[in-house]
Amino acid sequence: MPDEIHCFADFADSGPALAGKKRHMDEVLNKQIIIRGHKVIASKKNAGEQCLHLQFEMDTELCILFTGSAVLIDQCEKYAEKIPFRTKIVRVDKYFTFS
Repeated sequence: MPDEIHCFADFADSGPALAGKKRHMDEVLNKQIIIRGHKVIASKKNAGEQCLHLQFEMDTELCILFTGSAVLIDQCEKYAEKIPFRTKIVRVDKYFTFS
């Protein structure tokens, strides 16, 4: 038995879970939100794809949204150092983007 006890969060690959009330994309579209955090993990539903866990504030409530949107994933990764930021998620043709 090892002498030192480790904390799971210190060695787990996925990092801490993002807190917030779960929202669906249609509840968030075209509404002003503040992005508070994000993480990208392997999708549990679609093998080989990624899933964005997006933490945001909407109407002073902390929320979370899960999406496979490649555009939103790219934007979150590209602008991660700018978080927190105010934005809207809009639909452009067949994809979602920050505006």
